Amino acid sequence: MEQFVSILYNREKAVNYANTWAYLRNPNYYDFSKIGGDCTNYASQCVFAGCDVMNYKAIYGWYYMNSNNRAPAWTSVKFFYRFMTTNKAEGPYGYECDISEVVPGDLVQIRFQGSYEFDHTPIITDIKGNRNIDNIYVAAHSIDCNNRTLSSYENVGEFRYIHIEGARNSKYK
Repeated sequence: MEQFVSILYNREKAVNYANTWAYLRNPNYYDFSKIGGDCTNYASQCVFAGCDVMNYKAIYGWYYMNSNNRAPAWTSVKFFYRFMTTNKAEGPYGYECDISEVVPGDLVQIRFQGSYEFDHTPIITDIKGNRNIDNIYVAAHSIDCNNRTLSSYENVGEFRYIHIEGARNSKYK
């Protein structure tokens, strides 16, 4: 059985990355904007900046090598959520939480009205005051933004929040 060491999730690095690349594209990653959206790819880059470890398990992992060699969880809203909230192996992990628990560096997923699935994954970059949708600020790709309040999104059916607890790395790497 493989053993892992715990790694702190560096929220400051994740948020700094989010702020740096909110309106730009890091040339190390493909821009999926024209083929379904780039939001979860960007969110994954931000989380990776904060933990510096991937999970290379085929299909069920969370990794990016290039546009044709990546895990579904790197770019898919649904698979990103599943990986982050169930991962027991290498890579980042977290849990779905209440709005009262979020901090900068955590993620929000949005289901828009008329959709049966969650469609969008912004990263929380700041919280000013009480934790409510007027005071939580996010950055995202697809509809590029930075320092945007959650309350500014229109036609929202539902928000869900993912608190990143940390990451695990193989003890032998």
